[in-house]
Amino acid sequence: MSAETDQTKASQPTVTVLDYGSGNVRSAVRALERAGAIVTLSAKPDDVLTADGLVVPGVGAFGSVMSELKNVDALRMIGRRVAGGRPVLGICVGMQVLFDAGVEHGVHEEGMGEWPGTVELLPAEVVPHMGWNTVKAAEGSMLFEGVENERFYFVHSYGVQTWDFEVLQPKMRPPLVTWSEHGAPFIAAVENGPLCATQFHPEKSGDAGARMLRNWVKSLKRPAVTQESTVTN
Repeated sequence: MSAETDQTKASQPTVTVLDYGSGNVRSAVRALERAGAIVTLSAKPDDVLTADGLVVPGVGAFGSVMSELKNVDALRMIGRRVAGGRPVLGICVGMQVLFDAGVEHGVHEEGMGEWPGTVELLPAEVVPHMGWNTVKAAEGSMLFEGVENERFYFVHSYGVQTWDFEVLQPKMRPPLVTWSEHGAPFIAAVENGPLCATQFHPEKSGDAGARMLRNWVKSLKRPAVTQESTVTN
């Protein structure tokens, strides 16, 4: 391997895709690799806690995903990353579990409580909401830079339909919230410092999703390693 290749790899951010039994996540791994990250599929604490970025995918029922996350001690590890300002990206149900709770078929399940809100059935004539839809990107969004007016691919029946975030400190920057609509407005994405999430699947959203993932990976970018910086005394 050439010195130039070594330097390129050293400057690439590392991303762990959390492996906890959430179905096929290979498409997310491949999409993140194309976005410029060095990707590991793992639930090992060292991989989860030390990566530059962590992606939490999610497919299925809210309660089942919460149970599977608990089985690999993911709630503690995600919490540690968020508390330490380490980037996390939730996708689909991986976004939903970041809210206070989910209600499916009348069953109330506790979420991680990072954001206020309850995941509930969308009041639409047809569910699941499956296919391409536009979003109303939050002003100043990092994730949607360059794709503010594009469509993204959704597959879900439940969503958070209200947002009531209390700013506790005057200098605190409130989260950026992006919306979409299916039967009623619902939250399509949240950007809250190091903690970001999307209800849609960026890895299935074509060029727009690829650009969004590049935006996120770029935010993890390490400084390029120069030849001089690798010289030791």
